[in-house]
Amino acid sequence: MTGQQPPHSETFATAPPQALSVTQLNHQIRFLLETHYGSIAVEGEISNLAKPASGHIYFTLKDSKAQIRVAWFKSSVGRYIPKHGDSVIVSGRLSLYEPRGDYQLIASSVRPAGEGALQQAFLALKEKLELEGLFDPGKKQPLPSRITRIGVITSSTGAAIQDILTVLKRRFPAIEVLIYPVAVQGENAAPQICKAITLANEHASADVLIVGRGGGSLEDLWPFNEESVARAIAASQIPVVSAVGHEIDFTIADFVADVRAPTPSAAAELLSPDQQEYMQTLDQYESILWRAMGKILQEKSMIVEHLHKRLRHPGQLLTEQNRRLDNLQEKLARAIRQSLYQSNQMLILQHQRLMSHTPDETLNQLKKELNRTHNSLLQAIRLIIQKRSEALRANARELNAVSPLATLERGYSITLSQQQTAITSLSQVEVGDVIETRLHQGRVLSKVEKKLNG
Repeated sequence: MTGQQPPHSETFATAPPQALSVTQLNHQIRFLLETHYGSIAVEGEISNLAKPASGHIYFTLKDSKAQIRVAWFKSSVGRYIPKHGDSVIVSGRLSLYEPRGDYQLIASSVRPAGEGALQQAFLALKEKLELEGLFDPGKKQPLPSRITRIGVITSSTGAAIQDILTVLKRRFPAIEVLIYPVAVQGENAAPQICKAITLANEHASADVLIVGRGGGSLEDLWPFNEESVARAIAASQIPVVSAVGHEIDFTIADFVADVRAPTPSAAAELLSPDQQEYMQTLDQYESILWRAMGKILQEKSMIVEHLHKRLRHPGQLLTEQNRRLDNLQEKLARAIRQSLYQSNQMLILQHQRLMSHTPDETLNQLKKELNRTHNSLLQAIRLIIQKRSEALRANARELNAVSPLATLERGYSITLSQQQTAITSLSQVEVGDVIETRLHQGRVLSKVEKKLNG
């Protein structure tokens, strides 16, 4: 007893003042059962098994003389799913289903009744083989670094082979799979597994073997705890990966095998490279190559740019000569205008003097003097123009030797920035800049709307 008082404890007096209701009685009986009995284990045979959609399991546990109802709720149900006629050990607590007054056992776990003997046999064989050195890590073979063919020893209709094939198809479908179909539970399972291991070694057709099956009870997995199977795995010249049951399941085969995988899917993952990793590696190599090429191109571009700065482009020389010619033309025009202005001023002055004295002879002399002066001035101007033109033609001949004008005549052009420098790279212009394109005949002004690489 826990020391707790049941509800309506006053009804347990020697002379109850009034009768109990059925609800009160069932409630008190339930309280007594749950507080008097702790966790208990009951062995019996399953009958009247029911598995409703809720996920709970209900059955009757019986022996030759009595029976008790059992409720195994979904939250406690484990990997082992009982079936009608199984001999099991049910652990749990006693209770009462009050609406019907049914006395029942609330199960916390259900396990096959024969697992205790199997567990003892498992531990005995494990100790024996361990003493013989079959579990010695130094005797285990390493897995091949490159696997092209995998032999799978399992049931051809079980979930394990489907899981393995699904993983291999996803990760690396180029790996060939040889299936050695065997029984994986029952009396014939161990001999078939041993025969398949021997056959695979005789043919030497696989790089590695997977020996295993899906999950189950200790009894279901027992063929992989047989001594004959353990010795067949140990004698295999082909590396063996055991993949028996779920991650928490351990068999003798797991200890003897060269590598243990927690599940068949994990075995396939272990033995197959990930094709996505291969693709990522190739992408990385491609990136490294592109970076190396970019670095080389950048270095070469810096060398070219350095040489370009040292070498003056003929177009730059032509531009400078054109500027000089423009300056000379402007100076000549100013000189002519200045000379004409001075001559005009002198003419006005003489005309004023003439008008004030009006001597015809003096006027004639002055006109002649004016004509001579005018002719001398024109001759001087022509001489200056002739000398300047000859110098210009000489400069033009020199420039033509290095000028791209001949190239311009063939349809090419030179593009200049607003600063009148030749544009050779996108970095010299921005969207919205006005640029000048010099053709063989004439010039074109453009506005940059878009920059395109390549």
